[in-house]
Amino acid sequence: MNEIKAIEASQMKAEPDDFKAGDTVKVHFKIIEGKTERIQVYEGVVLCIKNSRSGRSFTVRKNSYGVGVERVFPFHSPRIAKVEVIRPGKVRRAKLYYVRGKIGKGAKIKELIVSRKEAAKKAEKTAAPAAAEQ
Repeated sequence: MNEIKAIEASQMKAEPDDFKAGDTVKVHFKIIEGKTERIQVYEGVVLCIKNSRSGRSFTVRKNSYGVGVERVFPFHSPRIAKVEVIRPGKVRRAKLYYVRGKIGKGAKIKELIVSRKEAAKKAEKTAAPAAAEQ
């Protein structure tokens, strides 16, 4: 049992990305085709985040040519280059499965408006670790 926990700990990423359900995100995902490697961007709304140690994952939904497409990404996958938050969402639920049945404007998530003070604090937190690395 300790061996399994040791393997899980070695595969865990140091810092989880800071996003929640309802946020519109861009997931930069590494695609390996033969010997070549490229990064593909998948943009959509985070429907849910499922927590369970190293098996932690999140589901992203987007509309592609009028068809809803969902993809599940593991948090600690080495193939995820980065996750960018494009637009924070204003939601009151942790799991947004109801969006699957909505069409058009009904499927739209309202944007969370953040005050300037909160935005400055958040920018300060992200700038501090970057300055420490250099």
